[in-house]
Parts: sequence; structure tokens; C-alpha cells
Amino acid sequence: MTAAPDHIAGHTVHMRRGAVANSFGYSVDYVLIDPEARTGPRLFSRNGFNLVSVRDRHHGGPRGAGRGVAWAREVLEGHGLDTGRTRILLLTQPAFLGRVFNPVSFWLAMAGDELRAVIAEVDNTFAERHCYLCHKPGFAPIGPADRLTSRKVFHVSPFQKVAGEYAFNFLIAPDRIAIRIWHRNGDEGVIATLSGPRAPLTDRTILTTVLLRRPFGALRTVALIYWQALKLKLKGAKYTTRPTPPAEEVS
Repeated sequence: MTAAPDHIAGHTVHMRRGAVANSFGYSVDYVLIDPEARTGPRLFSRNGFNLVSVRDRHHGGPRGAGRGVAWAREVLEGHGLDTGRTRILLLTQPAFLGRVFNPVSFWLAMAGDELRAVIAEVDNTFAERHCYLCHKPGFAPIGPADRLTSRKVFHVSPFQKVAGEYAFNFLIAPDRIAIRIWHRNGDEGVIATLSGPRAPLTDRTILTTVLLRRPFGALRTVALIYWQALKLKLKGAKYTTRPTPPAEEVS
């Protein structure tokens, strides 16, 4: 891996299971960055305004008051990972003209080309955040066939209860990324996937893909979320009142 950021021309699919079925898929742009590096194309900035950017305050800790990779290292070290020999990368949707909303970003702890841990940073549309730490015993290497589970404790969709568990699968390869998250709650739940090829992030990519093909960044993401919520409401899905978020920051 290089310090320069990568672009993932991703595709995400969501499939709702249970009494009210629904599915959709759309294209989405992610970047994979080394948060401790400052390299990148002219139209991409770290901690500054640009056409696309990633800022520390948007990640690692409370929304809008994040501490970036320093926070991720503290979490991983607090759970027993030696981060002195670990490189931490951030997989996220970048801000577009300073505007950003990420349903989920991923802190990736890498030892060489081996994935050792993931912090899934989940945001909802109520300005709340919770993080799920995923790793195997002893922080053994994580392969694409490994299923890592965590109890669901955070409200994301008003049409899904805070119950059941998540099952995560991760493929972080030099040329491709594929992530699968399965929320299982009896016969109900959601399967969400994100996949796409990795390629260097360039000014040409930003102009042709991010700006022309999928403009407006965060506004587009939020609009798609509310559009799907409307469809579920019209199909008769039961609305669940938002509960109090968990007191702990990471589970």
C-alpha cells in the first residue's frame, strides 16, 4: 500500500428481509486514505476546504468533534492491539465542497497486507454515532470468509428495531474492496454490501467521476436514504421510535 489515497468506485446494495421486503442498489464513491499522510491530488485536501476532502473532525470520536487517527489508535490499543506495528487506514466517503454525511466509514488496522481489526463508524440521520470494533481472538488476520459478529445496540433505521446482531465480512485486497454487513433479527433484518475496485485517486477521477457522474456527495446520500424510507413507509413498514443511544462510544 502507498501513502497516496485510493479511489473506490463502489456499488452498494441493501436488501431488507422479513414481512416488508425492499432492495436497492446505487453507485457511491469512497476514498481509502492514510490519515497520517498528506499526499494527494490538487483537488483533494486533508483538513482543508477543496472540491473533495477528508477532515479529522468528521471521524474518530463525536460527530463534528472527531480526533481522527489518534482516536482510532487509542481504541485499538485499549483493546490490546499493538498499533506500533500496525498501519491504520480510513475508508470513507469524502466531503464534497465541505458537505459530508457518511452512513458508515471504516478504520482498517493493517499489518502489512493483512487486515487485523476494523472499527465500523456508524452514523444515523439524527446526528448520532456509534462504533463497532471487529477482530478475531488475538487480532489474528481477517480473511474474507471470516464472519465477525456484534450485537446491534445503535438505532440506524426507524424501520428496524435495535435488536439482533450484525455479521461483518471484509475483503481488503490491493486491487479491490468488498464489505458485507448482515443485520440478523429473526426473520427480519438487512443485508448491506459495498464493493468496488481500488485505483489511485487523481484529479481526473475527481472531475469525471465524483463531480460529473455522482455530484453533490452528501446531499445525494441523504436524499437516497429518505427516498428509500418513503418507499418503506408506503409499503406499510412499521415505524420505530428512536431510542436513547448507547452510553458507550464503541462496542
